[in-house]
Amino acid sequence: MKPNTQQLNDLTTQVRRDILRMVHAVNSGHPGGSLGCTEFLVTLYQNLMERKEGFDMDGINEDLFFLSNGHISPVFYSVLARSGYFPVSELATFRLLNSRLQGHPTTHEGLPGIRMASGSLGQGMSVALGAAQTKKLNGEDSLVYSLHGDGELQEGQNWEAIMYASAYKVDNLISTIDLNGKQIDGPTDEVLPMGSLKAKFEAFGWDVLEIKEGNNIEAIIAGMTEAKAKTGKGKPVCVLLYTEMGNGVDFMMHTHAWHGKAPNDEQLEKALAQNAETLGDY
Repeated sequence: MKPNTQQLNDLTTQVRRDILRMVHAVNSGHPGGSLGCTEFLVTLYQNLMERKEGFDMDGINEDLFFLSNGHISPVFYSVLARSGYFPVSELATFRLLNSRLQGHPTTHEGLPGIRMASGSLGQGMSVALGAAQTKKLNGEDSLVYSLHGDGELQEGQNWEAIMYASAYKVDNLISTIDLNGKQIDGPTDEVLPMGSLKAKFEAFGWDVLEIKEGNNIEAIIAGMTEAKAKTGKGKPVCVLLYTEMGNGVDFMMHTHAWHGKAPNDEQLEKALAQNAETLGDY
């Protein structure tokens, strides 16, 4: 039984609290992009992906997800824990020495749910593409999902993978771009303008769709359901997800300032007051 919209919204609020508390506790981490992608990752794991019980790296006959912009690990860890991959209490070890929850996800830590190390940007598309092509070669019907930052697409390796995916008709891949228009040094259009990503992906032979309300769970379900319907038709699928960095915390929104900055005690209290506890803090 899939959770209803209210249950997904409650989980989203709790994940926001997890993100804020994790980053505050160690005065380190990336809350902005994590908060912006909370609705998407909650919906992906709770509603959209076909997942098996437990975890194994082979991922045979189940959908797979690869996080390319690994610095938003706080939201990824929280969603994994609250989706049953490891104890929620382990979130309290975020970024501590000898923790499995490093600042950027790593596979050698053996943390369930982590399928690639993603500290260096621009590599996730290539890994997801390899997994998707493997599933096709093995005759599987399962899908591969990936998530990328918009600023991350300034890395050239992405475009080699994007070109390859269409050339080899890897049509079981859905790559979502977190289109918040911000990166560590400012607006993406000021740091390095990329023009129309829709036109670029289409020129590279992808099917492209847009989710204009990327922080709205119902819009995400509708858009990603449409994306799933486009698979298996000879083209990889790109979803342009328009989000707000820092979503759910008023003073973190509409700025790139919280890309990689932790809230102090007073700021944490204010942020948590805007996201009331719903499922229990760790």
